[in-house]
Amino acid sequence: MSRIGKMPIAIPDSVDFKLDAQNNVTVKGPGGTLSRQLHKDMIIKTENATVVVERPSEAKTHKSLHGLTRSLIANMVEGVTNGYSKKLEINGVGYRAQKQGNKLTLTIGYSHPVEMEEPEGITIEVPAPNQIIVKGTDKQVVGQVAAEIRSKRPPEPYKGKGIKYVDEHIRRKEGKAGAK
Repeated sequence: MSRIGKMPIAIPDSVDFKLDAQNNVTVKGPGGTLSRQLHKDMIIKTENATVVVERPSEAKTHKSLHGLTRSLIANMVEGVTNGYSKKLEINGVGYRAQKQGNKLTLTIGYSHPVEMEEPEGITIEVPAPNQIIVKGTDKQVVGQVAAEIRSKRPPEPYKGKGIKYVDEHIRRKEGKAGAK
């Protein structure tokens, strides 16, 4: 039995959970609305204020889908109640970020500033010139937008310049050895 898949998902009072016959799940809460088509073989049951995911057989595909389905539903419930955020940090002399309307402008050592549009359902905050916070209800989209921002100038191992996640550790390398 899947350790993650068998755990029930508690649905808060502020969240509206809907499930149809084709396993289309719609979760509506204070943060917004998320909907997703889940695998048709998975058995999703709502009991009282909880959701339970069961698998129809012990086949390998059903075992792998069991925990995944439960995690996707739990992430949707968490997203509409609390939301998700990723924090990025910019290191480097002259490197900075600015927010102009719904555009993020990055000055990160190129001959031109890099501009990115804020996707729908995502808010990007710049509390300081060297910090970026990506917020949203969909965990996958928040992670994807943060990864796209980081990919514009990934941190390099010699001086540590670039855009990195706040909790990320960059393994530093020693520079070229001096001639004797």
